[in-house]
Amino acid sequence: DGEYTLHLPGVTPVFPSTPKPLDATRTRKSMHEMSNLADMGGGVLSGFPTSTAKTNMKKSYSVSADGAISYLTPLQMGRHELYESIPFTAVFGLQRKERNMSVAVSSYAADLDLLEADQIAVATTKKHLSSKELELRRSQASLLILDELELDTVMVTTPLIFAVLVAAMSQFLVGYNTGVMNAPESVVFVGHTVAEWSLAVAAFAIGGPFGANLAANLAETRGRRGALLINTYLFLLGGLVQSFALNMKFIIASRFIIGFASGISSVLVPIYLGELAPPTLRGTLGTLTQFALVVGILVSDFFAFPFATESKWRLLFSVTAITAILQLFCAPWLLESPRWLLSKDTKSRKARYIIKKLRGLRYDHEVDTEVEHFVSAMEVQKVNSSDSNSSGSGGYAEMFGDKNVRLLVVSCIVLQMTQQLCGINAVFYYSTAIFKGVIDNPLIGTTLVGAVNVVATYIALLLMDTCGRRTLLLWSAGGMFAACIILVLSLLGYLTNIYALVAVIVYVSFFEIGLGPIPWLIVAEMFDAKYVSLAMSASCQVNWFCNFLVGLIFPYMNKYLGPYSFVPFATVLFVGFIFSAIWLPETQGTTPEELQANLVKKNASTVYHNMSFVDEVIGAEELGDQWRMAMDQVRAEEEEAMNDGTYNYGFNPIDDPNNTENSNNFLPFAPP
Repeated sequence: DGEYTLHLPGVTPVFPSTPKPLDATRTRKSMHEMSNLADMGGGVLSGFPTSTAKTNMKKSYSVSADGAISYLTPLQMGRHELYESIPFTAVFGLQRKERNMSVAVSSYAADLDLLEADQIAVATTKKHLSSKELELRRSQASLLILDELELDTVMVTTPLIFAVLVAAMSQFLVGYNTGVMNAPESVVFVGHTVAEWSLAVAAFAIGGPFGANLAANLAETRGRRGALLINTYLFLLGGLVQSFALNMKFIIASRFIIGFASGISSVLVPIYLGELAPPTLRGTLGTLTQFALVVGILVSDFFAFPFATESKWRLLFSVTAITAILQLFCAPWLLESPRWLLSKDTKSRKARYIIKKLRGLRYDHEVDTEVEHFVSAMEVQKVNSSDSNSSGSGGYAEMFGDKNVRLLVVSCIVLQMTQQLCGINAVFYYSTAIFKGVIDNPLIGTTLVGAVNVVATYIALLLMDTCGRRTLLLWSAGGMFAACIILVLSLLGYLTNIYALVAVIVYVSFFEIGLGPIPWLIVAEMFDAKYVSLAMSASCQVNWFCNFLVGLIFPYMNKYLGPYSFVPFATVLFVGFIFSAIWLPETQGTTPEELQANLVKKNASTVYHNMSFVDEVIGAEELGDQWRMAMDQVRAEEEEAMNDGTYNYGFNPIDDPNNTENSNNFLPFAPP
């Protein structure tokens, strides 16, 4: 009947030689015209007759070892694997893993096509395909699937764009409130003590871990959208209290509230964006949130120039409330996470409607296929029969008990401690105080550091595509260590003051290429998808706690250690460098070849049917030739009309073909 079957090396399951009629309720159609044609068995496409080859196309399906039948085309299989392998989290720098996985699944699908094409050649011509034919076909098949898989990275729908921008405003507020306390220390309630100000700064980090710990439960009970709105109201409340504060106690309380909201945002926004975006776009959106954060720090530095005065400091703090109000006005563009809706009800019509909007789909069967990807990925990424975003003790026990990830867990904790205890937030919280006596206007130095921070974030994105993660960590820790030494020497007077400014800039730059993003990226790249949310939650707790210690203690370090205040940070960096060099595994991620080998092993007991797709696509050349001939004829007629002076350039009304009596009465703008 023209049907071909193949299986990868492994156990071949027992299944009926003649498949049962397809159950219409279980049929999954392709998201593209090629697969739609296969489902329709040929027919007419946009008014043009399809070729005989198209009419005889067979539906792709596979049978697993337990007898389960899956009606997925090679393209749908590729998307299915991406959904299961890429965690539902938007993480800065995840693009490399996404690309590697896309290359792996496209190569895997190409091998399926190649094996079946060779079977067809043997059955029809009694000869195998030549090496040249095999190589050409493999290249064509791989590129076809890869192009389709990466289509999501360039075809982004308007609803997704607006939802992402509204959610990213929360990360902007995290960054803004990280840097906003830097400049106005000397003008806010003049006469406050060092303890009061250091507690006000550190209160931000005290609220952070509480918010991060609550975020998962809030997102699960209220939904991602509901949790984001609650978070926005918290930012609004904290911003209003800070703007209308009566004394330092109100400032401290507002900072705790804003820190609480920032902790929620640091966990919730990556989850929300990861669940909205297709797998190949999650790294890009993670990059966007990181840029929103560092831009927030830079904006707080710029706003300090006009507003960091005794009469206008409240305006500096009011930006938080104003941004939160703007975010609330944009709330209608916040869509609920389809993953969360499907976790509550796999038949949710609302989830299907949102998926249709986010992906720009036209047909219900396309939506059903996408839902299938979501549901399957949710099952794969589940921990102890609980949602993967949950951080219950059972999930932690399973993660720490898994010997395969134990070193990675320890590495994550050590790197998070190093990231904060290296003193980076001492710069973002207190750089104005650090630069006093070093340059004439400390605020200029602070703003320059903030600008370099943004540029270094972009450079880090480029480096992570070419360099190993451990290599970047070693360069980062080593560069920051050297910068600390130069800073101390400059503050001691052995070097001129300009070296202190350069040292801080170098310090921040090296932070952004390694210790900044990689402690988070290692979680998304190296952990099994089911452990990602748990590891992220544990990392957040450690990170916020160490952040709090630095924010609270550095004013005293600066007061009592003076020019030696960065020596403890240099010590932490030295320890982090040694740990990365000796114990940290390379975290660049698995290569496409290794990922493809894993796919072969995973599906070794699966039998595939009708997986050849190159001929169908290339067979469309008959239709393409007809289209090109028609267009060539139209162009020839237009050129002839232009030469004759009768071409309609768009100014003339369209004549009724049945009434030519006055067809030439309206040619006032026709060329002579």
